[in-house]
Amino acid sequence: STIEQRVAYEKWERSNRMSLMIMKSSISIAIRGAITDSNDAKTYFASVEEQFKGYSKAYASTLIMKMLTTRYDGTSGVHEHIMTMNDMDSKLKGMEMEISKGFLVHFIMTSLPVQFDPFKINYNTQKEKWKMSKLIAICVQEEERLKVERSDFAHLATAAPTRKKSKGNDRGKKKVDLAKSINKARASGTKPVQATKCHFCRKVGHLRKD
Repeated sequence: STIEQRVAYEKWERSNRMSLMIMKSSISIAIRGAITDSNDAKTYFASVEEQFKGYSKAYASTLIMKMLTTRYDGTSGVHEHIMTMNDMDSKLKGMEMEISKGFLVHFIMTSLPVQFDPFKINYNTQKEKWKMSKLIAICVQEEERLKVERSDFAHLATAAPTRKKSKGNDRGKKKVDLAKSINKARASGTKPVQATKCHFCRKVGHLRKD
């Protein structure tokens, strides 16, 4: 072989070795064992591609099922929920399973809880198709409105009305205190304080002079 061929082969060998090292280091050991090994980077890459075709289909099925079953639980925030749905859509798009934006908006709407039903009805009555940015902005605004509404309701439910003390209760309390004072004086052997009696009914607790 000529000098030029030898130099070219050395460059190819170095590039081939580096390519194999990069590919193998980026694949986990568990998956790497299922791929047919080869000293040729091009052949090894073809084996990787073949291996991941089945994986991509399974992963796409998992993403679709997750999108179908995902519901907003009201804890993470509606903005985060919509971004999660968008992320799954982007992954499906990368596997050539793109979902139209209009369908995705409807899909996200159906994932919202019943508290958003008036909001969804309002959207369905409009002819305008919302973009994702508008959907996020309006959903966040609606969620904030619902939070304020729940807060006001909770405040009204927990606020207890104040009651005025009736004069009758005060009069009864005075009678009880007077009876306790008399009993205490009798127990100690001292002469109890003479309580004023009513001249009419001869009962203690009120006074009628004539």
